[in-house]
Amino acid sequence: MLRTNPLPDPDTASGSDVVIYDGQCNFCQSQVNNLHRLDCCGNRLSFLSLHDPRVQDRYPDLSHEDLMEQMYIVDQRGRRHGGADAVRYLSRRLPALWLASPVLHLPGTARLWRWMYRQVAKRRYKLAGKSCDNGVCKL
Repeated sequence: MLRTNPLPDPDTASGSDVVIYDGQCNFCQSQVNNLHRLDCCGNRLSFLSLHDPRVQDRYPDLSHEDLMEQMYIVDQRGRRHGGADAVRYLSRRLPALWLASPVLHLPGTARLWRWMYRQVAKRRYKLAGKSCDNGVCKL
């Protein structure tokens, strides 16, 4: 997938929350591009593919298996928000998503949102396919 604007990198976007996503997943890349666009006020988010070696160096507590199951956001305080909880966090962080926040935070719905997120995450390659960094994918 070609990008006209590169995603902000955590090394150059100091003070941003870091979104860790599957950079080999076309669906994930599309959603990350949407997040970048929704960060209209700028510089709240930076992005790292879970396949980037910096992820393991900086976040050794997040296993490769954890990262393959769901997107993570590491906020400015170092807290980890994964999957549906990351989406809920973003609904409070990005003004463009504030309208979704009341629905995502209805009491008693967190389990439903987590279940729905897991269903999409498990099928992400079927939804949009896989692209390979440097033309090589690991099985």
